[in-house]
Amino acid sequence: MQTVSSAEATAEVFFTAFHALSKKAQQAFMAKLLQNKEFYEDIVDASIIEQRRSEPSRSLESYLAERAKSK
Repeated sequence: MQTVSSAEATAEVFFTAFHALSKKAQQAFMAKLLQNKEFYEDIVDASIIEQRRSEPSRSLESYLAERAKSK
């Protein structure tokens, strides 16, 4: 049996409660969340990361070397 952390259990409760809301209430809740600048920025960052997940990656050292050459 897999143990669930307190944070995961809390998240599950909130997720379940969110799904129990009407569509209108869900939209109002999401609008309220997105009014928080830091939360909004986190959502945008997560979206960009997900969109770019299939792109090839490179090491920090490689990036810094390339950046130094372009200056």
